[in-house]
Amino acid sequence: MALPQDLPPLPLPDGVRSAYVKGVNGLDMHYLEAGKPSRPLILLLHGFPELAFSWRNLMVPLAEQGFHVIAPDQRGYGRTTGWSEAYDQDLFTSRMPNLVRDAMGLIFRLGHDYAAQVVGHDFGASVAGWAGLLRPDVFRQITVMSAPFASPPSLPVGAPDAAADDIAAALLALPRPRKHYQHYYSTRSANQDMMTAPAGLHAFMRAYFHMKSADWAGNSPHSLDGWTASSIAEMPTYYVMDAAHTMPEAVANAMPDDREISGATWMTESTLATYTTEYARTGFQGGLNWYRCRFEDAYNRELQLYAGKPMTAPLAFIAGAQDWGVRQTPGALEAMENRGSVDYRGTHLISGAGHWVQQEQTEAVLMLLKELLNT
Repeated sequence: MALPQDLPPLPLPDGVRSAYVKGVNGLDMHYLEAGKPSRPLILLLHGFPELAFSWRNLMVPLAEQGFHVIAPDQRGYGRTTGWSEAYDQDLFTSRMPNLVRDAMGLIFRLGHDYAAQVVGHDFGASVAGWAGLLRPDVFRQITVMSAPFASPPSLPVGAPDAAADDIAAALLALPRPRKHYQHYYSTRSANQDMMTAPAGLHAFMRAYFHMKSADWAGNSPHSLDGWTASSIAEMPTYYVMDAAHTMPEAVANAMPDDREISGATWMTESTLATYTTEYARTGFQGGLNWYRCRFEDAYNRELQLYAGKPMTAPLAFIAGAQDWGVRQTPGALEAMENRGSVDYRGTHLISGAGHWVQQEQTEAVLMLLKELLNT
């Protein structure tokens, strides 16, 4: 990968600065910032396949509320270095507690003792949620976006549950054989499949962003009956893929036409080109390794240590009303609402937004964040 000093500047709004800090938990971390460093901190954590760049339009308005706003390229992404893009490696650094350590190390290195608000989107929502659960003294208010944060996994009691479904096998056994996208993202081929998409990387990312947005007419989420193959197979194929498909093949039929592309003002061709250029340089494996940790028994057992531990930090949820991410794990939204935090600040679904809520409906997200900051 190219060194940071060799890269062209990112196309950022006025008032948003690009910077680096070395030696954060083994990383040289790239981050975007707005506002004065002397003010209370807001930390913004992106998901997959996004970047710190995904927060650019929120940063100055939040800084104008009197905050120092920071958005890092997280481990495995963008212009942050010190991580390995290899598939064959120890995944220890990609497990959730270490990602929280990355975030805590960054804010300490930038001179802050705590973050007044942490906002995490997609997989960044998991990091934000675990940050609030593990260190509420450092991460004092949590907003998760697009992916509910319910609670730590349960600690098994007694004999293993023999009735637990092997969901991968059950999906393959359907009349229309399917596979879950997280299992696919854990395979050796996933990175190469996306990097060498038949239509090209730019077209693949266009189709992927489009299909998970409110612009795609196929997104009409509803509650699912349970974690069974037949139930979760009701979701679009970017979540429960056809068994023989790669992700580029899964989203290819959703490629928008020229009219739809020109109407997607939240994801212009020049904006998409920034994502394409960054991922063409780094690949996707750094982010895909986060998914792989979900299938590592040792890391799941580590998280079970916190079973039953309540989050004491205030917690709120923001998502697009057309986002299947809200419903992809049956019961997760309700679990978060009922026991995600002892101080739950509400579920806020924004009309006209799919999965990329802070990009699709920036003003509505800003309004909610400002309200949450004042409570």
